[in-house]
Amino acid sequence: MSAPIPWRPDRMPFTPLLGAVFVALLALTPSLLPRPAAFQGLLCGVGALIGYAGGSLIGWIVRGFGLRLTGRARWYAWRALAVLAVGATITMLIFYFQWQRDLRRLVGTESLGFGHLTVVVLIAVIVFGAVLVISRFVRSGGRYVGRQIARVLPSRVAVVLGALIVGLGTYVVVDNVLFGRLLERLDGVFMAINDEFSADVPPPTSPHLSGGPGTLVPWSRLGRQGRVFVANVSTPAEISRFTGRTALQPVRAYVGVGTSGDIDLRSEAQLAVKELERTGGFDRAVLNVATGTGRGWVNENQAKALEFMWNGDVATVSMQYSYLPSWMSFLLDGDRAQDAGRLLFEAVYDHWQRLPASRRPKLVVSGESLGTFGGESAFSGAQDMAVRPSGGLFVGPTGANRLWSQFTTERDPGTREVEPVYQRGAIVRFSPDGDTWPGDGTWTGPRIGYLQHANDPVTWWTMSLALHRPDWLREPRGTGVLPTMRWIPVVTMLQVAADQMVANSVPPGQGHRFGLAPVRAWTHILPPPGWNDARTDRLADAVYAATRDDIDAD
Repeated sequence: MSAPIPWRPDRMPFTPLLGAVFVALLALTPSLLPRPAAFQGLLCGVGALIGYAGGSLIGWIVRGFGLRLTGRARWYAWRALAVLAVGATITMLIFYFQWQRDLRRLVGTESLGFGHLTVVVLIAVIVFGAVLVISRFVRSGGRYVGRQIARVLPSRVAVVLGALIVGLGTYVVVDNVLFGRLLERLDGVFMAINDEFSADVPPPTSPHLSGGPGTLVPWSRLGRQGRVFVANVSTPAEISRFTGRTALQPVRAYVGVGTSGDIDLRSEAQLAVKELERTGGFDRAVLNVATGTGRGWVNENQAKALEFMWNGDVATVSMQYSYLPSWMSFLLDGDRAQDAGRLLFEAVYDHWQRLPASRRPKLVVSGESLGTFGGESAFSGAQDMAVRPSGGLFVGPTGANRLWSQFTTERDPGTREVEPVYQRGAIVRFSPDGDTWPGDGTWTGPRIGYLQHANDPVTWWTMSLALHRPDWLREPRGTGVLPTMRWIPVVTMLQVAADQMVANSVPPGQGHRFGLAPVRAWTHILPPPGWNDARTDRLADAVYAATRDDIDAD
């Protein structure tokens, strides 16, 4: 059989084509969140390539046993495949369209028109065809090099050397020229964004804020997210309108990565403690150690909730460990988030425990998304969490979180993975909305809360999805997840990975968006004396009204 022509993607062997169609159609099955047509098309194209590769492997094995389609059997097989592919594609697109409509109604996003299907098919075909042509050119290049080497070396040696030379050359081009330059360009872009300074946002005038009078961290070195965090601090007037009492100016201490890009996390943590001392943070009733996301974002609703609840007698400290978006920060150096969370808490805790017991503020920890990945790294387990902090709130944990994974895996029998109960809820509890915290009896002692959604791909994506069906797809589906979602090897892993790209593009209360749920959560985790449910509703309204324009988690 002659080799497929590189620029003719229609000239494909039977088994690889069958695998490509099969996996591409499986990629149309429901996942956690509705996806734009472009993402779905890309997913189908990648699925087709995986199916093609798998089909090629199967075909190679079958041919190794001397089995081939020839004559009329081949003629009938190809026509049967054509009819099957067209019929199955039309059928699956109809089902996909209905699944997407059902999912959009469930999540609360806009419905879709039939033009969506056209875009899906076009992008899938373009992605599959383009990558297939490129791969065939690479293979043809390897064969050409092998033929040249075969003039001086044995043919078998020449084939291997040709493949190695072209393979290594392709890797160098892709890794250094394409990805290397792309990452370098992105690095420069995000560094520029981090240095972005808005002239109409002046430095604060309060000594209780980083960047203000006497600051150890100049306003220009806080980074964009640090300036947003400090500028959006609750004012005493806002707090007083809620409490009816004269309020304090909350403390917000923040250390940015500066403009050089060189980050020494241990030095940053020590500087954060000094800044916290300068601003009077250790003299407040509550001290919140908040680990930010990749670019240093801290959830404004989390911070304001404590400031309003405790009449401004609150200090929040955080430090930036990267200027890259969370997904890039996690992929390029995931350990940095954990190091930052651990070093910051340990530095603050070391100073805190040297204070007289009567002067120590209530010490709490918090984080959202990648911030939970870093924030919980300061602790060895639930008992450690019960001893050192007075409470903690982790919003939208990632599937890579060590302690969250442990608590979920070791949950009490009879509880679902999406709504686990760990050790009867004595210390650690989970909630989908900040109001309901399943567990036995009263939640006593230090309270550690995890806010999570059943349809948040950031929480439920792991590499193990490729080969292992998770409990959340064995058990009855969680809120917001279609009952028709099924686990498919490799495909589900790709689907949930793609869902992460749109996890912040859904309404609050779905996916990776938590809205005012963190506000309600804090009223259960660290309520001031005399707090009641009526005040929780008023607090949610007050925080919503006071929240200025903020940027979403990255």
